[in-house]
Order: sequence, then structure tokens, then C-alpha cells
Amino acid sequence: MFQAASRAMSQVFEPPFRSIFWKMMGFTIGILAAIWIALQAGVAAFIVLPYGWMETALSVLTGIGAVFVLGFLIAPISALLAGLFQDDIADIVDARDYPGERPGRALPVGQAVVHTIKFTGVVILGNIFALLLLLIPGVNLVAFFLVNGYLLGREFFEFAAMRFMPPEGARAFRKARAGTVFLAGLVIAGLLAVPILNLVTPIFATIFMLHLYKRLASGAAI
Repeated sequence: MFQAASRAMSQVFEPPFRSIFWKMMGFTIGILAAIWIALQAGVAAFIVLPYGWMETALSVLTGIGAVFVLGFLIAPISALLAGLFQDDIADIVDARDYPGERPGRALPVGQAVVHTIKFTGVVILGNIFALLLLLIPGVNLVAFFLVNGYLLGREFFEFAAMRFMPPEGARAFRKARAGTVFLAGLVIAGLLAVPILNLVTPIFATIFMLHLYKRLASGAAI
């Protein structure tokens, strides 16, 4: 598993993936900037204070709060962007790393849309649950890794598997190797927790899980 992770990380910034990375970065920054502006505008529109210094203090506090909100949203945004670019990333991996094998099949548009919506939804719900656990000292960090490790591991691995088998088979294959997939998800969650590097999480996770799927499907040691 760690060999697959190391291999994936070494490929993330290689030329074939750079254009995808810049597209994803542009989308991510644009979405986060729009949310930031909306939060600031909402506060300015609905809260009027009598003194200038109060408005300045509120603006600072709102900015700090927005940072936490945007940090929470990175996981759902990564999930959404993963759905937009996963097949492009996977096609490059298939062509470069497994030229002698049957290439994976891109998901039909309707199925891909449903998968992306479901993926984004479960990540949002999972992170809301983890956010609620912030009220419990010592549990919040553990909750972040457990929730995201499970959800990200499950969804990215099933995507990789569904390129080669029906959805029911992909779920069964993932469940049969649940421990390995969960540990791989923790690796992805670890990258997601690192500022700046978390921007490459969808690319890394897609490459990583494709390599992991190939090793598991071939019966190779993990």
C-alpha cells in the first residue's frame, strides 16, 4: 500500500497531470473566494454597528471564522472536483502505467453525476459530524481522520474498481478488503489535513487508489 502511495505522490506533479492540477486549483480558489466574499457581504448587509471600531473588530472576527469554514469545505470541494476530473486522471494512469492491460472504462455520464453527488453528500455529512465532535476535547482530530479516512477510502477505491467491474462488484470487492482500503483512506485524509498539499488530494487519491486496486486485483502483496 505504501509503495502505491509513494508511486502516486511521485506522479502528481508530472507533466501529464499538471494541466489538470491547474484547472482544479483554479476551480478550488474560485469556489473558496466566492464563499469568502458571500460571507463577508452577508455580515455587512445584515449587521450594522454604531461605531467604526466595532465594524473593524467584527470584520476581523468574521475573517477568522471564514478561515475555519473554508477549511471545513476543502474536503467537500475536493470530492466535487474529483468527480469532474477522475476519469481524465485515470485514463492517463492506465495509458502510462498499464499499457499492456485492458484499460478502465469511463463511467457513463449519468452514473458519474450520481456518483459525484453521492460522494460530495456523504463527505459533507461526515464532516458535519466531525465538526460537531469539535466540542469534545481530544476527539476532534481523531474524528477528522476516522470519518474522512473511511469516506475518502471507500469512494475513491470504488471509483477505481468501477472502471473494471459493475458497481455491485466494486462494492463487494471493497468490502472484502475493507481494512486495506480504510488504511489507504487514512493516507488520503492525512494529505487532506496538510495546507496547500490538500489541493492535490483528488489527483493523488485517484492515482493512489488505481495503483492499489491493480495490486489487489492481481493478488500482489500490499
